[in-house]
Amino acid sequence: MKASKKTLIVPMLLIAVGTGWLLSTLGIAPNIDWVWTLGLAIAGILPFIVVGFDKVTFVTGLFFLATSCLSILRQTSLITLEVEVPILVILAGLLMLLARNSAIPIPEWVQEASRSKRNRAD
Repeated sequence: MKASKKTLIVPMLLIAVGTGWLLSTLGIAPNIDWVWTLGLAIAGILPFIVVGFDKVTFVTGLFFLATSCLSILRQTSLITLEVEVPILVILAGLLMLLARNSAIPIPEWVQEASRSKRNRAD
């Protein structure tokens, strides 16, 4: 019997929180809010795990992963919020443009809605 992908959520969150906690405890990265930062990273990974790879998960997943990385840079004073936010705005636009590529599949729910709309029109 194949396990549901949704059952990965809690273990992944526990691993992320534990990793951040360990890094803080060991003094490797003590000034980082790991719950927030790793929460963003998990929010970026989960769409790929739960839904799969498509245009929507491409944009949302990569955006949250980049947000997590930029959050670390801001919390370690390598960039400021005034730099982080414009980078995220630019990144959102770039990801949306890249998602238009035909190599990235259209989400299944969009395809189903399109099929049902065509069937009603017939």
